[in-house]
Amino acid sequence: MAKVVLDTNFILYCVANKVDFQEELLMQGHRVLIPKEVIAEIKRLHHGSKAMKFREHAELALKFIASQDYDEIDAPGRYVDKGLVKYCEEHPQVVLATMDKELKKRVKNHKMVLRGGKKLELQ
Repeated sequence: MAKVVLDTNFILYCVANKVDFQEELLMQGHRVLIPKEVIAEIKRLHHGSKAMKFREHAELALKFIASQDYDEIDAPGRYVDKGLVKYCEEHPQVVLATMDKELKKRVKNHKMVLRGGKKLELQ
């Protein structure tokens, strides 16, 4: 069973495209890990974003996260991406779920992305 760490943009992208990533990951036998810092970033987007679209997606993401079973982890860092990079370096067996091109380049671990707006793919 692989452990999959979710990035903020992956969660928001799945919410925007109505993809139930949690169910699909569980069906594939993966365990979902969400850093506390990612949840905090989504809360900041929900309360502070000027774009109504981002606020709505963040609100849906928070509701979805609250209703799901996942493990909360710490990935401390000045920025969420730096914390994720450090966490992945310390745990080379985890898979990083992200849509961020720069983050994909910086992390050596396997990555999970959303292809065609609907299908999860392991890279």
